[in-house]
Amino acid sequence: MEEIKKGRYRHFKGNEYEVIGTAKHSETLEEYVVYKALYGDSGLWVRPKEMWNETVERDGKTFKRFEFIG
Repeated sequence: MEEIKKGRYRHFKGNEYEVIGTAKHSETLEEYVVYKALYGDSGLWVRPKEMWNETVERDGKTFKRFEFIG
C-alpha cells in the first residue's frame, strides 16, 4: 500500500488538509490517517488509509481522493 507522507493535501472537492501522521486501531490493527482541516475550525479527523488512497469518480472523471501538494 502507498506510503502516506506528512504534509498538505488537497481533497478532490478542493479543501486542504494537513496529515499529522498515521495510527493503528488498537484491536484490528487497521491503519488510519490522522489529519486536520486547514479551514473552518481546523478539527482533527481520522480516515482508513485504504480509503485515503482511493480514487473517486465524479462527472465522468477520475481523481485521487487526496492529492499531496507539499
